[in-house]
Amino acid sequence: MPVAATLFVAPPLTTVTTARLTLRPYAPTDEADFFALLDQERNRLRPAFPARVAATTTPTDAARVLATFLSDWHSDRLYVLGIWHTATAAYLGDISLRPQTGRTRTAEIGYYLAQSAEGHGYAREALAAAVQFGFDDLQVGIFSIRCRANNSRSCAVAQAAGFRQLPTRTRLWPLRKHDAEGEILYYSLSQATAPTR
Repeated sequence: MPVAATLFVAPPLTTVTTARLTLRPYAPTDEADFFALLDQERNRLRPAFPARVAATTTPTDAARVLATFLSDWHSDRLYVLGIWHTATAAYLGDISLRPQTGRTRTAEIGYYLAQSAEGHGYAREALAAAVQFGFDDLQVGIFSIRCRANNSRSCAVAQAAGFRQLPTRTRLWPLRKHDAEGEILYYSLSQATAPTR
């Protein structure tokens, strides 16, 4: 008789800190900051985060999205952590982990920062903390990241955290326009290949 799979129980809402950053689940009081960043940088973020941008066109939408994040956390669908600069309390962006349960528990990571926060190493710091959170609290064995080939910063962040680029996948739609903007690169990191900290 087959053994039933054990359901993963989501951890309590967790705050993760690094040398400069505080990563934590969003609270209702974060609605204005969350909306302002997406609204101001809508065109820049839309190619990589089309669903997030489309779902957040008004402050009311932002409140609904933040409430959904909370529900998703408790149901083990998606773990979203806002990123704040600890010393200044400035909101910088967010990072999310989308788990999939199988023989090995995996999670896809997505992240974005305000344009003004780029170039300071915050994404690398947040990614390293999110990976550790995934290993320790979410029992993730393998992480994946998708980056647009023309987003050299995002690719560099993944590589700096120890992610390895996977071989290019065959395009499912060969007649679709092929250009650098549309090309997606895939990266992976497992507990066995993760850099020691």
